[in-house]
Amino acid sequence: MWEDVMLFAAVGFAAQVIDGALGMAYGVTATAVLLSLGVTPSVASASVHAAEVFTTGASGAAHWRLGNVDRALFRRLATAGVCGGILGAYLLTFLPGAVVRPLVSGYLLIMGGLILWRALRGRSEGPEDAPLKPPLRHVGPLGLGGGFLDAIGGGGWGAMVTSTLIGHGVAPRLAIGSANLAEFFVTSVITATFVVTIGLELWPTIAGLVLGGVLAAPFAALVTRKVPDRPLMLLVGAVIVFLSLRGLLQALR
Repeated sequence: MWEDVMLFAAVGFAAQVIDGALGMAYGVTATAVLLSLGVTPSVASASVHAAEVFTTGASGAAHWRLGNVDRALFRRLATAGVCGGILGAYLLTFLPGAVVRPLVSGYLLIMGGLILWRALRGRSEGPEDAPLKPPLRHVGPLGLGGGFLDAIGGGGWGAMVTSTLIGHGVAPRLAIGSANLAEFFVTSVITATFVVTIGLELWPTIAGLVLGGVLAAPFAALVTRKVPDRPLMLLVGAVIVFLSLRGLLQALR
């Protein structure tokens, strides 16, 4: 049992270092590794989201205190994201594992490709004080889709929602802050849905992910200072693509 905790702590440590350095990819990295270790998609997503309740709560609160949250944008994202997250979690729980595993691996493959594309393309986030472009008519569907796919794939909210908001002209600090705070509510509801449907007999996995994430926090800050974004994103994207392709090929045999 304790061996399992330490194994998942190593997974959580690596995922948190990556997330702390890039501001994204905790969920997709942890889920891809858990799936490669033989964890079922529903258990992997439930474990990752339960662990993320702590990290997203702390991150969202910090952004709120610093004034990085647009309230209207946050409300629309959170409301739609919660609905999408509940739907995705229920679907992931009740679909047969033989059906879900290749779908999740395919989604993670796309997310890994997105990370690689962003690394090769470079960041084009625009000026820090770029104005919010009203009205953002696609915020509701974006939150709904982001919450649904985040629950199905065990992650991807930040890579999808934050990037899209910035691409629509939202100031980066408002896009990141609003999406992070909304993610706390989306993650909490997804976790609650998994508790109702499959229970939480997953404490070694969750405890390990949380322990690894807490221990990784100072190292993540160090990586952020010392390692350039692009090489790290290329490495992370390549690892996720490799693990996802491996899982997809195994599921389709």
